[in-house]
Amino acid sequence: MTETIKTDVVIIGAGPIGLFAVFELGLLDMKAQLIDILDRSGGQCAELYPEKPIYDIPGVPYITGQGLVDALMTQIRPFKPVFHLKEMVETIERIGDPLFRMKTDAGKTFECKAVVIAAGGGSFQPKRPPIPGIEAYEDKSVFYAVRQMEKFRGKKILIVGGGDSALDWTLNLVPVAAHVTLLHRRDAFRAAPDSVNKMRALVADKKMDFVLGQVMGLEGEGGQVRAAKVKREDGQTVSLACDTVLPFFGLTMKLGPVANWGIALSEDELIPVDTEKFETSVPGVFAIGDINTYPGKLKLILSGFHEAALMAQKAHRYVHPDKKLTFQYTTSSTSLQKKLGVT
Repeated sequence: MTETIKTDVVIIGAGPIGLFAVFELGLLDMKAQLIDILDRSGGQCAELYPEKPIYDIPGVPYITGQGLVDALMTQIRPFKPVFHLKEMVETIERIGDPLFRMKTDAGKTFECKAVVIAAGGGSFQPKRPPIPGIEAYEDKSVFYAVRQMEKFRGKKILIVGGGDSALDWTLNLVPVAAHVTLLHRRDAFRAAPDSVNKMRALVADKKMDFVLGQVMGLEGEGGQVRAAKVKREDGQTVSLACDTVLPFFGLTMKLGPVANWGIALSEDELIPVDTEKFETSVPGVFAIGDINTYPGKLKLILSGFHEAALMAQKAHRYVHPDKKLTFQYTTSSTSLQKKLGVT
C-alpha cells in the first residue's frame, strides 16, 4: 500500500495553462501537485511544437513553445510544485465536503480539496498514416513530431501532409536538412497561405521539392528508411530516396477517463463551465484551457491564463473556507512579492 499524497489542489495536465494555474493558486497560499500522462511538463507546446514560434502572448512579441514552458517553470518555482509524470488519473471520488480522492494508473492515491482539469484536448496521439509496416520505422527514422531540429541536420527528409504542421516544419527544416521533399496528395493545402507561398518560392528556387502523390510503402531495414514508394498523381509509382520521414496527419484527441468521472459533458466531449469561476457541474472540480467550453470560448493560451486566475479565486473558498480573501496586485503587495522572492 502506498501512502496517500495530500495537497490543497491537484491539477490534471501540466501544459502552459496547468503551469500558470500553479502560479495563481500559489499567490493565494494553495499548494498544488500536477499529474500528466506525458513524460515532461509543457503539454502540446513541449511535446509537439517546442521550436514553433508563438506570437500572441501579451507583452512577448516572440517566444517558442518550449521557451514559454521554460518561462512558466521559472515563474512557478517559488511555489515548489510537485510533478507526477507519465501517469493518468483513472478515478475521482468525493469523500468529504470539500475533499476528493484520486487514483492514477501508477497506483498513487491523492487527497485534495479542489481539482483542476487542465488537460488540453485530453490525451492525444498523432494519427498514424495507412502505410504498411510503418511501425517498424517509428522513433528510428519515422517521427510524428520535431522536438529538436538539430537532430535532422544533414538528413534527406520526406515530409508528408498538407496542414500547418507539414508546411511549418518544411520551412523550418529546409535550412537544416540536406534535402527536403514535401509530399501531398493534392495541390491544395489546409495551411496558412503565407506558408504555402513561401514553400512554392523555395521549390521555384530549387531549394526543395514538392511532389503530388501518396506513400504506398517504405523501403529499408533495421528501422532505417532508405526510400519511400510513392504513387504519383499520374498513377506512376516511383521511389523517393530519403532517410527520414515526417508524417503530419493531425492528432487524435481522446477525452479518456474524464468521461467517466460524473462531470457533465457537451456533445463534442468538452466540459461546460461557467465564466465566473470556471467550475464544472461538480462543485470543487474546475476545468480550464482547451478542455472546457462556454459561450464565446476561444482556444487561446491567453484565454486559459485568464481562466486560471478566476478559478483560483473560487478554489480558495474550498481550500481556506475560514480565511478571508483580499484581492491584491503583485506590483504593489509586499506580501505577494515576498512569496515570489522578489523583495
